[in-house]
Amino acid sequence: GIAVIDEVVTVFNEIKMGHKHKYAIFRINDELTEVVLEKTSNDDSWETFKGDLPAKGCRYVVYDFTFESEDAGLRNKILFIVWAPDTAKIKEKMLITSTKDNVKKKFVGIGKEIQATDMSEIDIKEVTAQVLSTAR
Repeated sequence: GIAVIDEVVTVFNEIKMGHKHKYAIFRINDELTEVVLEKTSNDDSWETFKGDLPAKGCRYVVYDFTFESEDAGLRNKILFIVWAPDTAKIKEKMLITSTKDNVKKKFVGIGKEIQATDMSEIDIKEVTAQVLSTAR
């Protein structure tokens, strides 16, 4: 299988525990042997984040998502986003899907998983609606 390197887990924990980054983007390396960190960002703009996703490449994202809940005001959830656009190569989509559970096991404390195959599925309204549907 494809390994998840320690740096990936460290960055996840920095987001979950310390809110050190707004989000981190991970990819499978060119040798197809491990999941590696591509970038971290502290940019609050959802549009900037969407712009960081490649049109034809698959990625995993951990996002420190802030949203307004009706009863509890501002809340946070750690999102695990699987970005597998329809335009990506079949092999890459298969790998990102088959490796997902392995990555998820290392990310303890994910609030919500979002799978997206095009930009409409990670529209801020769509994501907020998905998060609210499971927020307790």
